[in-house]
Amino acid sequence: MEVIKAAILGFGTVGEGVYEAIQTHQQQLQNILGVEVQIAGVLIQDLEKERNIADEVLVTTNFEDILNIPDLQVVFEAIVGEDPSYSYLSQAIDKRCDIVTANKVMFATYGEKLIKKAQTQNVKIGYEATVAGGVPIIRTLAQQLQVNKVGRIQAILNGTSNFILTEMRNKELSFENALGIAQELGYAEADPTNDIGGFDAFYKLMILSSLTFGEQPDWDEVKIEGISALSNDQLEEANQNNFRYKHVAELIKEGDNISASVSPVLTDADHPLYNVEGVDNAVVIEANLAGTLTIQGPGAGKKPTASAMIEDFVHIIQSKKTSYALS
Repeated sequence: MEVIKAAILGFGTVGEGVYEAIQTHQQQLQNILGVEVQIAGVLIQDLEKERNIADEVLVTTNFEDILNIPDLQVVFEAIVGEDPSYSYLSQAIDKRCDIVTANKVMFATYGEKLIKKAQTQNVKIGYEATVAGGVPIIRTLAQQLQVNKVGRIQAILNGTSNFILTEMRNKELSFENALGIAQELGYAEADPTNDIGGFDAFYKLMILSSLTFGEQPDWDEVKIEGISALSNDQLEEANQNNFRYKHVAELIKEGDNISASVSPVLTDADHPLYNVEGVDNAVVIEANLAGTLTIQGPGAGKKPTASAMIEDFVHIIQSKKTSYALS
């Protein structure tokens, strides 16, 4: 049976999730793709840390070792931050490897450059996991709404802030206590600034803007407001009046102008985001033909994010097989 060799860059929660998903779904992948998927290498930071990786897999701290894997075809990237992720993926594309990434900060900044480079090398990039975990918003926009003109997107793009607001309202907890629970459950990092400050949602929103409108607004003009200033009194008053605060990321296209914001917004019971609770993400798309569409699901975590990356991988391989068959 034909073998597809893949490598994973980063072996934190997401990278480990991709590895486990491929190992446990090998038969399904073979049935769907007609090939064996082999993880040939894993790039890590600390060789001393114990990891559950098969002995035959190359485990290295040197990216050159990954690039030198014979017949490497796919790179899964799950590193945090812009650098060295962009450099690694750029080099992998030069080696004619297809790319699947979950790195929202890097892709918001360099996605357009990577996509153009991939086109010149006739390779593909999957980035579903950069925006809303297991919620298939990228493929929906790219494939299911090609004729539609999208005028507005409203979304909950950060499960941590949504969880905190839900806990504060339902359990009458202080912001600090709700944040502590989120950290204990693994929903929030030790430094939660990106989540509660709205920056995580901002990067995801910029990726959606590039995909939907072909460009991003000026980053300096985007209003970014976090949730830490919301008080229990504000949430209780809203609740008594049948409103709920949601941390909403919004894009609006009017003529040639794109406006964007991330901020707490009061929603009523008729709003599509009103009942999106806990760590769920949701995206509301207003399109001229399809009308208003809402897609909701788990926005983060090992399995949802790994699911998005594996589905991207399957789509890439299937599309390549189709193009070969038609050529």
